[in-house]
Amino acid sequence: MLRTVLVLVFCYTLLIQNNLHAQPLQIYILAGQSNMQGHAHVRTFEHLAMDPASKPLLEKMLNPDGSHRVCERVWISSIGCADSEQIGKLTTGFGASQNGPKIGPEFTFGLTIEKYVPGKILLIKTSWGGKSLNTDFRPPSAGPYVFNAEQQMAIEKSGKDFGVIQAEKNAATGVSYRNMIDHVKKVLSDLPRVVPDHDASPGYELAGFVWFQGWNDMVDSGTYPHRDKPDGYQAYSDVMAHFIRDVRKDLSAPHLPFVIGVLGVGGPTELYSPEQLRYKAIHENFRNAMAAPASLPEFMGNVAPLRTEKFWDNELSEAKQKEDRIKNAAKQQAKAENLSSEAERKRVDSMLMEGMTERERTIVAKGISNFEFHYLGSAKILGGIGEGLAHTMAQLKKLKK
Repeated sequence: MLRTVLVLVFCYTLLIQNNLHAQPLQIYILAGQSNMQGHAHVRTFEHLAMDPASKPLLEKMLNPDGSHRVCERVWISSIGCADSEQIGKLTTGFGASQNGPKIGPEFTFGLTIEKYVPGKILLIKTSWGGKSLNTDFRPPSAGPYVFNAEQQMAIEKSGKDFGVIQAEKNAATGVSYRNMIDHVKKVLSDLPRVVPDHDASPGYELAGFVWFQGWNDMVDSGTYPHRDKPDGYQAYSDVMAHFIRDVRKDLSAPHLPFVIGVLGVGGPTELYSPEQLRYKAIHENFRNAMAAPASLPEFMGNVAPLRTEKFWDNELSEAKQKEDRIKNAAKQQAKAENLSSEAERKRVDSMLMEGMTERERTIVAKGISNFEFHYLGSAKILGGIGEGLAHTMAQLKKLKK
């Protein structure tokens, strides 16, 4: 009896191994700027445990002993987050390397997509901070960057040589796009370098592309001088459509599924605080422009937007805003009373103790590790985004768990 059981277990193990090798390697490309890099320090994981809604996600991110999960069948090659390429099984530490370890959307994307996809998975991540779609990621078919009339007048008024400015812009245009495509092709040309024991016989499939970018375009009033108007970011939508077409062409994947992570810093605009209202129209217009290409007839069914604003943590954001207001008030008082640095620090601490609840102080301390434009460096927010991107990709591809 025991021998029979052992034989069955052995056969089942071989069956699983054969299935893993029989499946084409599923490859997902993740690209964008600093929020695709990810600035959520791993110390903010603890914050997920403070909300019943995010506890299930935390359980995916951790082993039973509290250590960080390492995916046994998801590998990653990442450039842009560190000085050199990062390769390995997916785990924490593949976010921005500065003051890390950190995560970006890649961690929970991989943890989630593996629930839908049998066999081996590879994530190719190309992300650089401070890059725009209008210039750095500008795809070839979008043509050269053309300065608008307002920009030309500003350049002439400044006394700068327009020819020099144009030459500098031409040199910068498309650099990140080309670096992205080149790296993807480099990885594809030697998959065993990244995925050990890769079986070439079933091949690989470019299974999807995730785009998560936007900040540099949203704040660029030069390129988008009418951004407070409904069509003020039409140029972004146009270039994004070119981007999708060119990526598919350059990677010989004409039907490559695309998920656009729509910038959602600040959360739903209908919930904006008085301090945020001056940005409301700009944020709404830009988000709509990011999502717009998915509605084009040619992209129906193979491009989908994900509104990342829904993953924003309003409780955390409001506590941070409250802390900032109290700190500013305390510092103004200290300045008016000409207090020493030590006395000012004590005043700030005292007013924070009086003005904030214990939970507010705790979630700010545990849940934030970076600036608001980096989704507060919150693993709860970026973890939710990564999970949401994977679910959206699965829906787009009609995958089932």
